[in-house]
Amino acid sequence: MRIENDLKLDYSNVLLRPKRSTLGSRKDVNLNKTYIFRNSKATYTGIPIIAANMDGVGTWDMHEVLREDGMLTAIVKHYSIATQVENFSKHQEFAIYSMGITEDDMAKFRAVNSGCNPNWVCIDVANGYSERFIEFVAAFRDEFPEKIIVAGNVVTGDVTEELLLNGADIVKVGIGPGSVCTTRIQTGVGYPQLSAVIECADAAHGLGGHIIADGGCTSPGDVAKAFAGGSDFVMLGGMLAGHDEGGGDIITKYYRNGEIDNTGKYILDEKKFVEFYGMSSEAANEKHFGGLKAYRSSEGREVTVPYRGEVSATIQDLLGGLRSTCTYVGANRLKDLSKCTTFIKCTDTHNRVYE
Repeated sequence: MRIENDLKLDYSNVLLRPKRSTLGSRKDVNLNKTYIFRNSKATYTGIPIIAANMDGVGTWDMHEVLREDGMLTAIVKHYSIATQVENFSKHQEFAIYSMGITEDDMAKFRAVNSGCNPNWVCIDVANGYSERFIEFVAAFRDEFPEKIIVAGNVVTGDVTEELLLNGADIVKVGIGPGSVCTTRIQTGVGYPQLSAVIECADAAHGLGGHIIADGGCTSPGDVAKAFAGGSDFVMLGGMLAGHDEGGGDIITKYYRNGEIDNTGKYILDEKKFVEFYGMSSEAANEKHFGGLKAYRSSEGREVTVPYRGEVSATIQDLLGGLRSTCTYVGANRLKDLSKCTTFIKCTDTHNRVYE
């Protein structure tokens, strides 16, 4: 047993220090980035934000909206082979195929790949520290040398490097920071997300690789902090939940507002919600695997989030916040944000009176 005494940071522990800027307007900020990937040698140009491969988020309808701005969608892996082939045949550039590491996952991918040849593949497990996972990534790279491979999740520089050296192009960073993830509660395992991003980005960039900050963002400011910390991409789940494009059922609830009408009855306010849950939750296991296996427990929450209509308004808010961040710190391009960043450690970040 050992203890690391260095304080590790989450997004809620820091602010970005403002600096002199030559930008005249937010509209002058360039959010597009271009990457050449380490192992596949493929390229990407766009706004490097990714919708997470979660039910209610990583859908083909979400992809239709996000791709207009060059953003990516990690498609949830539970679509049928026929649906995946049909959609990947039409949309290659900004859609990511998601899979696990079982024999069934591999058989399904080969079937989809034979019909449409997806460019991007996310090999996604909760624990990226298993030898079996790293060996799978290496074998997948050998079989599909041209694919852009995303692999995760991890939170330390050593295994980030190992995944890149074994064939990954992009490493997904984050254990337990998500709004509907309970891994840290169930297992006691995790790593404060901003520090994980900073350390894994440093390790990846030294090898010419890239990372995704996956989880923990609750606002556009958090997304900006992830990019400022060196992340190449940011993956969002909860921030994109509750929209029409997620496809979830809308649940209507009624609440007393304390007022009474002229007949003496309470006046009720109508509020709409959408179900959202972690992909290791009991709800996800019931939906996709026939229930939790006897040897495991749920590591995800099941919640209802406010219904938010079309995702376009949320995207405008998010990208507007990112542009504003860049103007405050003097970054003409999102590419320059981490170079212009000074983080200030603080005990609180904002006023919560009307939150």
